[in-house]
Amino acid sequence: MLEQNEIYKCPLCGNVISAQEANGPIPVCCGQTMKKMPEITVKEEGTEKHKPVVSIKGDKVIVNVGSIDHPMDEDHWIEFIQILKDGKVIAEKKLYPGDKPRAEFLVEDSNNIRSRAYCNMHGLWTND
Repeated sequence: MLEQNEIYKCPLCGNVISAQEANGPIPVCCGQTMKKMPEITVKEEGTEKHKPVVSIKGDKVIVNVGSIDHPMDEDHWIEFIQILKDGKVIAEKKLYPGDKPRAEFLVEDSNNIRSRAYCNMHGLWTND
């Protein structure tokens, strides 16, 4: 069963989606069941370029992907950055090759905020 906020990727074309609702069927793309992308934690190799670094300044949440900026090349880039509050995605920024690997979000309450970033080559990374 589908869980809200899970990320799925097509094994054929690479299309990536975020589940908006829970309890639905596992998504299908190109005639294939999409693969759930696990969240990669800070214990994994490559954190210096993939782990979201979150800073909070008043009502602004600033997310930089990596303590060293992640590449944003045509064949290797961060596709999106999300912030979650209490387990739910509350904001997302889509990125493209050539963009800076960062995002700023305005929030009313920054308690229990965490971030995820999706690298087209290395998967879904979290700051947890």
